[in-house]
Amino acid sequence: MSLFKDMLKSGETLFRDTVFLSYDFQPKILYGRENEQQRFAIAIKPLLQGHNGRNLFVYGAPGIGKTTACRHVLRELEEETDETIPIYINCWKENTTYKIFYKICEEIGFKFLHNKNTNELFAMIKSKLNKGGVVFIFDEIDKLDETDFLYTILEDIYRKTIILITNYRDSYTELDERIRSRLNPEFLYFRPYNESEIANILRQRRDYAFVQGCWDEESFKEIIEKCVETNDVRIGLYLMREAGNLAEENSLRKITLANAAAAIKKAEDFHIKSKDLLEEDLRHILNIVQDNSGKKIGDVYTLYQQNGGEMSYKSFQRRIVKLKESNFISTEKVSGKDGNTTIVNFAQHKKLTDF
Repeated sequence: MSLFKDMLKSGETLFRDTVFLSYDFQPKILYGRENEQQRFAIAIKPLLQGHNGRNLFVYGAPGIGKTTACRHVLRELEEETDETIPIYINCWKENTTYKIFYKICEEIGFKFLHNKNTNELFAMIKSKLNKGGVVFIFDEIDKLDETDFLYTILEDIYRKTIILITNYRDSYTELDERIRSRLNPEFLYFRPYNESEIANILRQRRDYAFVQGCWDEESFKEIIEKCVETNDVRIGLYLMREAGNLAEENSLRKITLANAAAAIKKAEDFHIKSKDLLEEDLRHILNIVQDNSGKKIGDVYTLYQQNGGEMSYKSFQRRIVKLKESNFISTEKVSGKDGNTTIVNFAQHKKLTDF
């Protein structure tokens, strides 16, 4: 009997296109977020009428469509008009005023920016954006090291809608009072998806990403159930991709219940939250904590700096809090001769439902 008889032939695969399992993929139909998208549109609509827009503070748990819904509306805005400019900024990557202004300049077409300082960059921004309307989306605002840019935009850009996105409502109270009084946003809470909405989202992605008929229905239901437990669609996408990979490794043309179970067990055994779900800064800090579990937070910060970390201690503390909230680490307050301090521990046992 040939060892290769039951294997997928050269060029055969269970996947049509894995891009549809990406967290950043923008589907044509966005299930369960019609009301939220309408709120975005209402905030932006005055710009289309020549007036100043409304501002939104958007919050809710990770993986429930905040960014996807917002970018969906921006895509429709681009199709509707050229007179209102949409600008999306990921504050994980652009976390200072200078970086944000630099990125905005790139987004609106300016070149040769390397020798420009912050004020020069904003002068260029103002000269172009004050000719029409603009929608600013600042995503993951809890990752910012400074928020001066918001005050500058609020004061000097005439017709705009500012949308701030975060997992944490408390991020609003951390903003400077001068910014909050000028921003005066409407609050938009993204509720968790229900089971039916999660099932529809995963089915849509499955039909795009996989060869038709390659999923055993029971195995797919298992993925849906685990996704409902975590209430994070990204976990479902990760498990679908992993189950497909396991089926291909075993030369199967159908993804079985055993493949789905193995994908879930793999995630639980290695307490994996797909690396795509953690940004680079958090992964870097988590690796340091893992190698130095049980140390004082100040000592961990010193090691972080020695390994090339550049963020301030305050920003580092915020990252530690985020890792704790995601159950990757635990912390404990202790008292000693030098006063109170925090001990940081790597979480040794982490279940999928903790993600």
